[in-house]
Amino acid sequence: MTDESALEALRERVLALPLQDEGAEEPRTFDEEDAEARRLVALLAREGLLRHEELENREVCAIREALAFRSGIADVAFVMQGLGSGAIARAGTPEQKSAHLPRLAAGTSIAAIALTEAGAGSDLTLIATRARRDGDAYVVDGDKTLISNAGLADVYTLFARTGDDPRRGLSAFIVHGDDAGLRVTERFRGLAPHPIGALAFSGCRLPAARRLGDEGEGFAIAMKVLDFYRPTVGAAALGMARRALRETIAHVKGRRQFGARLADLGGVQAMIADMAVSIDAAALLVERAASAIDAGKPRTALESAMAKYRATETAQTVIDRAVQLRGGMGVVRGAAVERLYREVRALRIYEGASEVQKNIIAREILRGGGGA
Repeated sequence: MTDESALEALRERVLALPLQDEGAEEPRTFDEEDAEARRLVALLAREGLLRHEELENREVCAIREALAFRSGIADVAFVMQGLGSGAIARAGTPEQKSAHLPRLAAGTSIAAIALTEAGAGSDLTLIATRARRDGDAYVVDGDKTLISNAGLADVYTLFARTGDDPRRGLSAFIVHGDDAGLRVTERFRGLAPHPIGALAFSGCRLPAARRLGDEGEGFAIAMKVLDFYRPTVGAAALGMARRALRETIAHVKGRRQFGARLADLGGVQAMIADMAVSIDAAALLVERAASAIDAGKPRTALESAMAKYRATETAQTVIDRAVQLRGGMGVVRGAAVERLYREVRALRIYEGASEVQKNIIAREILRGGGGA
């Protein structure tokens, strides 16, 4: 397992990357979002950071924390290469791996994961997209939405229904961005910019050799990927929270109100203390979950859910307080805390909303999986 000094060196190396200039304008059009995502993927590849299948969970956490400290869109560019290739790395044949993983690591191919549907978000058992067996191929029909890198990706890992059982009826497939029968139906403008949109599959014919694992293994494959990356969402949230705290400290030291620095006011000091303590407490949960995964603990649902839930909720609160202490300028476009306020919000939703994480935590404790 990587030691802490090596992880700190990794964080420092990522923090030093030329991600974007401070105060630079965010992408305003879909073309600009795509161009920035491609630039960042190429940059991360040159730094050797996209070999996700070789990274420990603690390393992915360190990278995401550092990237999110600097740039939300850079964090998304990094993690989507891992989420999009995760099923290939874990369930792919040697031929599937050799065809895709080297190109994804080199940044010459961009990945996406096609899970979410209008009626299926955190509950994957509600996936309705169908993959019907037809000889030596599968024919896919259905719609996916809120897919990061939609229209930008060269390869998608698709989860579709091959049977009626809510879990054992799901299978995973490799889809190429230029496959006939696949089209991007919509692009979305989110609170924070990154490529995201909707996909439609209409008679999309996939060779059976593109299936990942056996039929019916899709749910288990998806869970393996999501369980690995769930603590890293908490790490990204920590990066945003630490940036908000740094911005706040600089502001309150320099801002005077009512004859004193904000930093000298008791109420402000109490807020700073709460922010710092809550960040470090969440960081310990993220470290515990990541270490459990790296140590090969067979079941880490409790640790991962606690880490994601607490870190993302903490980051939201810390950044809200940072905006409050910044005053009116905290809600003006261009302020770091305003950008963080928009970037952090999605983290409490994707890869399992906070409410879902609480359900997982309660379920694991009630079944004897931990707790006080």
